[in-house]
Amino acid sequence: MASWVISECCGLRPLPTIHSRAPGSRLPSPVRLKAPKRSLGPSPALGSAAPRRAMRAGAGPIHRDWALRVSAPLRVVPFEEEREESASRVGGSAGDEEGFDPGAPPPFGLAEIRAAIPKRCWVKDPWRSMSYVVRDVAVVIGLAAAAAYINSWIVWPLYWVAQGTMFWALFVLGHDCGHGSFSSNPKLNSVVGHLLHSSILVPYHGWRISHRTHHQNHGHVENDESWHPLPEKLYRSLDNVTRKLRFTMPFPMLAFPIYLWGRSPGKKGSHFHASSDLFLPNEKKDVMTSTVCWTAMAAVLAGLTWIMGPLQMLKLYFVPYLIFVAWLDLVTYLHHHGHEQKLPWYRGKEWSYLRGGLTTLDRDYGLINNIHHDIGTHVIHHLFPQIPHYHLVEATKAAKPVLGKYYREPEKSGPFPLHLFGVLARSLNVDHYVSDTGDVVYYQTDTLQK
Repeated sequence: MASWVISECCGLRPLPTIHSRAPGSRLPSPVRLKAPKRSLGPSPALGSAAPRRAMRAGAGPIHRDWALRVSAPLRVVPFEEEREESASRVGGSAGDEEGFDPGAPPPFGLAEIRAAIPKRCWVKDPWRSMSYVVRDVAVVIGLAAAAAYINSWIVWPLYWVAQGTMFWALFVLGHDCGHGSFSSNPKLNSVVGHLLHSSILVPYHGWRISHRTHHQNHGHVENDESWHPLPEKLYRSLDNVTRKLRFTMPFPMLAFPIYLWGRSPGKKGSHFHASSDLFLPNEKKDVMTSTVCWTAMAAVLAGLTWIMGPLQMLKLYFVPYLIFVAWLDLVTYLHHHGHEQKLPWYRGKEWSYLRGGLTTLDRDYGLINNIHHDIGTHVIHHLFPQIPHYHLVEATKAAKPVLGKYYREPEKSGPFPLHLFGVLARSLNVDHYVSDTGDVVYYQTDTLQK
């Protein structure tokens, strides 16, 4: 290795001395080869026509800006820049025992991942999508009819878990409508999405738009929309009740309805109000339509409660609804939290669509995988949300050689994913806040909260 560098005045000077680092971190070297940081744009607006055209099945390379940033030449990074880069990582380990740094820019781009996925995985089959809707609706009706007919307190708890899980399955299909992966027909997506989501008291367009924001900003400390980390200053400003509700079981698993009405701590607005800053002016009509549909469903439930009685409706609908909410919060949280190795969150120039997406996690749910439409294959879904759910397993398998260590194999589940409750409890106990400064940060623990 050469022991000199060119100085500013064209003279020669010795290399800086090597500084020691904590065990497990990468050893610095005087110079290293590194691809220039990509600054990939955010994910296209989910559900909009233009991005779908650019990224539809069989299309050429995705957005031109992305393609231009894929095969860039290598450059030499001075030691001083290396030291500044490592100094921006705050709040956790930046490497493992083999020197892999999950917060480092990956040596591949979206184009390489996309090229590895077979073309058939991008094809949307509306008939196949509708078959899942028919299947799930038939199961929901059958479960309700059977439970009402038997009407035994031995059966009701089993019904609640099963029906709540099916409500969650309906939500996932409506979620696919929101992404445009259900079909290539926006009207069909909207009609089916409204029917499915309204039936379980979710405002379709209001949630679809905020979920689009989540995908476009995944892994960003401030701009992410779903279960994003709290900066330390905001965390410290929370009153004790709010802090306990956010980090103490079972309250975090019942957060979704509250989120729909008031969003997360530090953010304002509502999924029901067209004037919320969640929405653009041209989206107000859609939001109002979904709010009307939600109100109509609430009126139907009120009428059924009057006719059948509160206890019967509690058993048939409202307890399964709470199970559905728990499923939604559990899955959403664990796809972005709880890995045994701390994963980075980004802000500023360090964030990119690709780097943010690579911090998401796949999870194995055992027998539930098929019931809730393989939502556990979350990494590829986050990077390419237009891929239909019935192709996600194949697409993930094809992409893993490209992703390398940036893909974390999920822990295998038994028939039922009971192991995830331990993962959830451990994460809530240690993942409390991130630093107010730094562009690559990791969760830190409030020892007084434990």
